[in-house]
Amino acid sequence: MSVTKVGVLGCGLMGSGIAQVCAQSGHHTIVLEVSQTLLDKGMASIDRFLKGGVERGKLTAEQRSKTLANLKGTTDPADLADRDLIIEAVVENLATKREMFSRLDTLCGPSTIFASNTSSLSITELAACTRRPARFVGLHFFNPVPLMKLVEVARTIMTDAETMTSVVAFVGTLGKTPIRTSDKTGFIVNRLLVPYILDAIRALEEGVGTIADIDEAMRLGCGYPMGPLTLLDLVGLDTTHSIANVFFEEFRERRFASPPLLKRMVMAGYHGKKTGKGFYDYSGDKPVPNDFLVGGA
Repeated sequence: MSVTKVGVLGCGLMGSGIAQVCAQSGHHTIVLEVSQTLLDKGMASIDRFLKGGVERGKLTAEQRSKTLANLKGTTDPADLADRDLIIEAVVENLATKREMFSRLDTLCGPSTIFASNTSSLSITELAACTRRPARFVGLHFFNPVPLMKLVEVARTIMTDAETMTSVVAFVGTLGKTPIRTSDKTGFIVNRLLVPYILDAIRALEEGVGTIADIDEAMRLGCGYPMGPLTLLDLVGLDTTHSIANVFFEEFRERRFASPPLLKRMVMAGYHGKKTGKGFYDYSGDKPVPNDFLVGGA
């Protein structure tokens, strides 16, 4: 089966990026939001990104126009009934995702493939709430979606081979590199990444180094584009805390447990760059380390 018509659930940070790359690659794309206000915000974000691409010479004005022509926004789930593939990118909440898929399961034909962009929840558990578990996969994009080349394609024990073949081929049409993985918590990237960034917090708690020194050590010593604490601020401390809880519930291992400092920062509203405060303070011209976080009384 060739995928040409795509639906995207959610027009937030990830959903808007997924919708953009699908439309930009020539797929007729419809993105669904729960309100017109959120939809307008997401569509405006896509338009700004495309305008910026034209200004920087990354794409032509004609390519921008074709992308927007391939893209439609809606608040009516019924508009997704004829899609070949629907990619979910809503809030990382199991009940919310299950409700969305259950509703669309009654609207879409049996050939429609369902995919979730979740980075930590069970694809099997999501698929089980539908009548099409054989046509259900994980499709994990990375932020920022238009720039990041990797997509993890997660197969459950119920996913059939035809579905995997179709989805892997579709990812290739987006100019992305598909990596096959199984429905294990965190897939490949987060299974390795989450313990690393949680250990960076523990190293800070234990006085191994300062915020700046830990980041600089991993950036210069390992050649990483950014240090783990900067990465945490970018991803979102609340998001990381939530993912860590899912991991710990699954494995019950200390390496997946949310460190005390992370818990307290989340409770205090220090969620990273999106709130202006995390391991760094973003209120000035450049980020400043919040060294008081482990500085004692």
